[in-house]
Amino acid sequence: MPARSASTFGAVKIRIGYGLGTQGMPWTGQDYGAFVDDLERLGFDSLWFSERINGDAPDPVSAMAFAAGRTTTLKFGMSVMVLPGRNPVLVAKEMASLAMLSGNRILPAFGLGAADPREHAGFGVVREERAPMFNEALELMRRLWNETQVTHEGRFYSCANISVGPRLNKPLDVWLGGIAPSELKRVGRLADGWLPSFITATEAAEKKRAVEQAAEDAGRKIDEDHYGVLIVYSSGQPLQGTFIERIKTRRPDITDMSELFPVGVTEIRSLINRFVDVGYTKFVLLPASPVPNMTAELELLASDVLSLEN
Repeated sequence: MPARSASTFGAVKIRIGYGLGTQGMPWTGQDYGAFVDDLERLGFDSLWFSERINGDAPDPVSAMAFAAGRTTTLKFGMSVMVLPGRNPVLVAKEMASLAMLSGNRILPAFGLGAADPREHAGFGVVREERAPMFNEALELMRRLWNETQVTHEGRFYSCANISVGPRLNKPLDVWLGGIAPSELKRVGRLADGWLPSFITATEAAEKKRAVEQAAEDAGRKIDEDHYGVLIVYSSGQPLQGTFIERIKTRRPDITDMSELFPVGVTEIRSLINRFVDVGYTKFVLLPASPVPNMTAELELLASDVLSLEN
């Protein structure tokens, strides 16, 4: 099949958002407000918040509420929000409230959290219980959004005659991440969209088929335009130092780092097109290191990369 560029895809919506990962934002509230305003002014589709208790990244719910109050078109989501350790009834209430107050601009994405004992302690969970907690919590949240009254008695959570509002005009689409086989099965079984990271375009094609098979096995189907990817990039210097060493430890099988981390707008565009060619349409760019001038950075990306949207 001949290669296709992002601009040739009319049936699905190619969209590009931005996030800051877990490095946090060493700014004042005023600086952060200007950052959010720039994203909307320049036409970015969405803003994504990662979560680490042990770090400077802000709480995703607080950050999303701040962004929602300053904007009218910018969407916002979590990449990802940790679910094990949170009360799913309260999370369902928070997500429904943000959806209603923002005009349905929220893109909820959940995960198990980092494999870090400090994070597990912060959430009050043990590593072995995170997956079953997650599965039960997400299924309960879906019931709370879609049913008028819910009674649940499970291994980790229980509630009786709970009715969570505000009621939404349409169900929330839930996105999940992860690339391990067990995570791909969870995506197919439970998710409305998939947003992985640290994955090559070749791997993405193979793993997308695994997600589709898992969804089919569960009697479900994920929409074709609900496959995305987080792309860590550098707009200038090649990635090096402890960042690359850490990634090589995590992905020792990858010899060409440009397959994971593009440097410069030309490589960013090329990598996005490679993902589009294997069926991905939603992209989140995350800088690999702190950006000295965020307005200039976003203007550069907007002028050279946002043209890939259709």
